[in-house]
Amino acid sequence: MSTPATTSATGTAADRPSTDQPASFFAQPRAVWAVAFACVIAFMGIGLVDPILKDIAAQLDATPSQVSLMFTSYMAIMGIAMLVTGVVSSRIGPKRTLLAGLAIIIVFAALAGSSDTVGQIVGFRAGWGLGNALFVATALSTIVSAAKGSTAQAIILFEAALGIGIASGPLVGGLLGEQSWRAPFFGVSCLMVIALVATTFLLPATPPSGRRTSLADPFRALRHRALLLVGVTATFYNIGFFTVLAAGPFALPEASILQIGWVFFAWGLLLAVTSVFAAPVVQRAIGTVPAIITMLALFAADLAVMALFTEHTAVIVIGIIVTGAFIGVNNTLITEAVMGAAPVERPIASAAYSFLRFTGGAVGPYAALKLGENVSPHAPFWFGAAAVIVGAAILTLGRRTVAGRTPHAEVGSRAEAEAVLVGDA
Repeated sequence: MSTPATTSATGTAADRPSTDQPASFFAQPRAVWAVAFACVIAFMGIGLVDPILKDIAAQLDATPSQVSLMFTSYMAIMGIAMLVTGVVSSRIGPKRTLLAGLAIIIVFAALAGSSDTVGQIVGFRAGWGLGNALFVATALSTIVSAAKGSTAQAIILFEAALGIGIASGPLVGGLLGEQSWRAPFFGVSCLMVIALVATTFLLPATPPSGRRTSLADPFRALRHRALLLVGVTATFYNIGFFTVLAAGPFALPEASILQIGWVFFAWGLLLAVTSVFAAPVVQRAIGTVPAIITMLALFAADLAVMALFTEHTAVIVIGIIVTGAFIGVNNTLITEAVMGAAPVERPIASAAYSFLRFTGGAVGPYAALKLGENVSPHAPFWFGAAAVIVGAAILTLGRRTVAGRTPHAEVGSRAEAEAVLVGDA
């Protein structure tokens, strides 16, 4: 599950001047809280639809693979849009970019809730992905620039919003989805209206500054082998990641909407906690690249167990939740690897990396559930496990290239690392 790229013209977290005066974590300007609240709602979109996938399929007479296209369109457009968010932000400024993203999410989330066919939802989820890309691409740098205290405190606030959003998305989807599958979409739209109003009036104007980026910059960045290797690894890793999100609910045929919401709430909670607390411990112990390879191997093993015991509900529930730990640690570690993978500006590296990894997020759900329909219920998880193993093999073969540009144990530089993290949203 993945988190946001920072392409704002306000600079990266590392550019923010530090202060010698300690400030309370909670003593932040209202503008910071407004953007943080909007971040929570934006990150809910990652798992919001999980609990209602089966209900949408039943209500709209659709197959699992057709419903999975809601992930495909969302992730595909996010990946493409990440290539242009820097271009937009460097020309109109971070605040206008944030507001544009929020407005687009409001419109397309409401349209998705008003849909009468799966095809309409898929199309409107694509628009939602565009809005999400514009918003999350500038949210981190906006919080860092406006927050009081140290950069580290600002990053913790952002991570807290990210974690709350990822964890609460499935639960909100489950609670509202019990009323109607349309309710989660309308709920997000209403909450984003509040975020839009708050951001409009509380966030000061942020005119564009710095160098104007071009559409070609991310593709030029991929000429650097280390960045390309990490990006391709992330493509296959995200196939496994989104296989869990898409295939998990259909592997729980007896579970209610709310029960699925609770399962993925536990998954998101574990993902958020491990990304912040476990990742630095693992990285310090064995280094960035070995730790990524280890997490990928464990993730693939988890998916293989789920493939072997697909008929056993308890195994699927535990397997889904446990993947949150591997995904959480891996998201942080891959972010660290991306940070130093190419001698280019971090927003540009992030855009290139995001484009590649969201390809996996777009392909994985549809391919996995199509296999589930045509081969067996076990096939989606075997497919996910195989994809993750391919990613681990690619990184293993290129480990010297990537390790040569990656610090051994620098999660202490989380402020810089988070500036290129894209959610996985």
